[in-house]
Amino acid sequence: MALHVRGVVLPEGEVRDLWLVGDRVTFEPVKDAETISDGGWIVPGLVDAHCHLGIRYGASAIESLDEAREHAAMDRNAGVLAMRDAGSPYPYPELEDEPEIPRLVRAGRHVAPTRRYLRDIGVEVDASDVVDTVTAQAKAGGGWVKIVGDWIDRNVGDLAPSWDAATMAAAVEAAHAAGARAAVHTFSEEAVALMVRAGVDSVEHGTGLSFDLIDEMARRGTALVPTMINIQTFGKIADQARPKFPGYADHMLSLRDNFPQVVVAAHEAGVPVFVGTDAGGSIRHGLAAEEMLLLHEAGIPAVDVLAAASWKAREWLGFPGLVEGGLADLVVYPEDPRANLRVVREPRRIVLKGRVVR
Repeated sequence: MALHVRGVVLPEGEVRDLWLVGDRVTFEPVKDAETISDGGWIVPGLVDAHCHLGIRYGASAIESLDEAREHAAMDRNAGVLAMRDAGSPYPYPELEDEPEIPRLVRAGRHVAPTRRYLRDIGVEVDASDVVDTVTAQAKAGGGWVKIVGDWIDRNVGDLAPSWDAATMAAAVEAAHAAGARAAVHTFSEEAVALMVRAGVDSVEHGTGLSFDLIDEMARRGTALVPTMINIQTFGKIADQARPKFPGYADHMLSLRDNFPQVVVAAHEAGVPVFVGTDAGGSIRHGLAAEEMLLLHEAGIPAVDVLAAASWKAREWLGFPGLVEGGLADLVVYPEDPRANLRVVREPRRIVLKGRVVR
């Protein structure tokens, strides 16, 4: 049966009627459609642009598809109807076709430096094997490759790039040659500079961004997914590391404390900024609303946060919004989220792929 929804449709902000026929939107009236929502503010389904369905809370790999389904359901029930999995140690391409799973784009496994990353999460390789591994993970994923650009180097006692500059540039080139986009995990100043100049498509976290590099990202169209929730964990990381690595601990705290102004500067410079929680590992699923509120608290206007979590993020990942013939994913809120962003914690109606979730 066709569904009918009426309300203020964002981003246009006009009162409109939408009909959902299967998994498609139309503005043409459909006879005998069931009205499931009349009133409120209608937003194209939210996006978590950086999450990990294949990683348990606590940073271990899942062992079954059912665990990935449970994670996806937590996000879906919070209004996240499309996701970019930024690296999973457990493959689950079959979930892409399941009607109750948010729309997915996926990286394969993280490509990480040997003995310098979370155990059993990534494919850990020396510089000589990076290109072949990136190529393989591009084929294993669904349009993205995740490259670990830096991590703590215990010999240095601080963050350091994963490989030399030429190898990191070759990793990006290999991803593009394989038809995938490249996302890079970076915390440090040196690694993010190397990867932006190498042409990476998205910077994940990006705490080491400088203002000059932000301008270059804007010129290149390089996206930033700040994962503000993740950056809040840097205090705990610093506390754990301080006895052995005090310089690293101080560095992490400095990166954390400076990050809100970095994110706002990126937004103001025209860098595409998208909402991502880094759910999986140290962050629980279902927290996209909290990430949105942190971006707003940092200084990004509510309407731009909504765009970063909804219509612009969907466009970036290739999922049409609430347009004629678009995808039937929407969230209805009882108040205008542009005026009160906290309402994103309280979706009144959720529809995924033309099916009512709640």
